[in-house]
Amino acid sequence: MSTLIKPTPWDAAAFGMPTWELLEYSQAALQQAAQTPGHHTIKVDPLAEKRLLHEYGFYYCDTLIEPRCNKARLRAAQHPDATISMEIDAALAQKICHRAFVHGRFHRDFNLPKAAADLRYDNWVRQLLAARQVYGLYWQGELAGFIAYSASSLVLHAIAEQYRGKGLSKYWWSAVCRELLEAGHAEVKSSISATNLAVLNLYASLGFSFNNPQDIYHRLVP
Repeated sequence: MSTLIKPTPWDAAAFGMPTWELLEYSQAALQQAAQTPGHHTIKVDPLAEKRLLHEYGFYYCDTLIEPRCNKARLRAAQHPDATISMEIDAALAQKICHRAFVHGRFHRDFNLPKAAADLRYDNWVRQLLAARQVYGLYWQGELAGFIAYSASSLVLHAIAEQYRGKGLSKYWWSAVCRELLEAGHAEVKSSISATNLAVLNLYASLGFSFNNPQDIYHRLVP
């Protein structure tokens, strides 16, 4: 297989079909995708000419942006009732995860079943829990959500419904960011959908800046 597209086995496991990511935005890569059955993803600069994408049957799904922050810019907040811990009940975390990612591009893709999109995130958080890369977020000792990380990146996070919209997330995010920065990382970053305004505003309030926007396009090849 040419390096113009690469398989994404973690997605294939959830969707029950071959899944691929295009490694460049070129006619050659689009042609290879068109000849390869399965679900395809490509990430492109928002200002790039999109004509070729439409000619090859790709459709828009999302725009991702990258929040970034270092120790000097972090505006941390603390609350005695908001704590974090690496000790976390995996079953409760997976229950919080399930159906928590409606802003994600896979849920917004009309060619993919929502149940399979849920399974993708369920599988991912299970793997992160097994690798002990998840902070439990606790409010008065009760598990209220989680933040999973890889190196200095916050890769997956969810809050239980009853704790959303109460202004609590800033305390948990502050604590996790401090942990990662004090571990020696120069900065903390993440990747979020531009449509997820609650999380975007959270990062902005903590002193994060936003970089590297990418438009995400999909195609399903029978």
